[in-house]
Amino acid sequence: MTITSKIFQPLKVGATQLSHRVVLAPLTRLRNDDNHVPTEMMAKMYQDRATPGGLLITEAIHLSKQGTYPRAPEIDTQAQIEGWKRVVKGVHDKGGIFFAQIWHSGRSTNAIFRPDGSKPIAPSPIAINGLNSAGLQGEVPEEMTIDQIKAVSQQFVQSAKNSMAAGFDGVELHGANGYLIDSFINTSSNKRTDEYGGSIENRCRFVLDLVDQVVDAIGEERVAVRFSPWSEYQDMEDETPYETWGYIVKQLQKNHPNLAYLHFIEHRERPDPEDPNVILFNSLDPIRKLWKGPFMSSGYTNKEKEAIALSDRTGDMVSFGRAFIANPDLVDRLKNEWPLNKYDRDTFYGGDDRGYNDYPFYDPKNPPQ
Repeated sequence: MTITSKIFQPLKVGATQLSHRVVLAPLTRLRNDDNHVPTEMMAKMYQDRATPGGLLITEAIHLSKQGTYPRAPEIDTQAQIEGWKRVVKGVHDKGGIFFAQIWHSGRSTNAIFRPDGSKPIAPSPIAINGLNSAGLQGEVPEEMTIDQIKAVSQQFVQSAKNSMAAGFDGVELHGANGYLIDSFINTSSNKRTDEYGGSIENRCRFVLDLVDQVVDAIGEERVAVRFSPWSEYQDMEDETPYETWGYIVKQLQKNHPNLAYLHFIEHRERPDPEDPNVILFNSLDPIRKLWKGPFMSSGYTNKEKEAIALSDRTGDMVSFGRAFIANPDLVDRLKNEWPLNKYDRDTFYGGDDRGYNDYPFYDPKNPPQ
């Protein structure tokens, strides 16, 4: 049986035409070489998941060495750009569309990963309570000066230009999950009293100015942004999430209505701390209604049927992470209702081809027993 759904229908995204709306989510896998250059096994991983007119988003690519992790990608040196060219070519050879997700990790890194041993930088000197995404205790970051904010913005612009030089079809600014952009937006991590802190307008200034600058550099239709209003990851919390991200989307709709897409992470259902029998869930619908262009939802681990139903209801693209890790042919499996391979969490980060390039494609003539 073949599923007919909006998720398998065409959609114009920026300057590109998609043939379906099943998207590879950005997934940190730490398979680059020691100089942060993409490897051949990375090229194979992405090419295996490419389909004609299908959109792939890279794992988060650092702007530079300031804040990177071992074997995480960068797009700063010519060698790194050339490495990404090889990966992009493999995806384009299969007719795929490829966006580079570019990021700055902000306070989620540690001084040991910074070449000069300096403190991580963030909007305010507030450490992550507990372990950061590097698996280390959060350090108190240095509060960014206005000059540092401008310098980092220029690094984003240069990374976007470098992504174009590598042949990508566009860039996605990583404004989610507690990294630098997100930490400016949230009230829990931004306690500034200047023009970048306090009010919603001030806390959102960094990301909105950044979109302006990247759009000026590479064109509106080649720029997208990812957000996570209710992430809670890395101590993220905002006092007024609907108002905060609603303001961001209204401003983007007003100033940049031709952005390629907006990418939002759905809120995870969780028990009410005051009543475990009540399940809390915050809908993206009020935010979704504010944006007239292509919209992408994420957060459907082990909920593929719900993702398809969402796309039917809203027309959204849906980005899949763990399911796409374990199923290079995920698009065909979803379309034909073929069973999915199970992912191996132990092989997500670092390592070799195991849990990376060894998941089998489905053979309908010889299905697994």
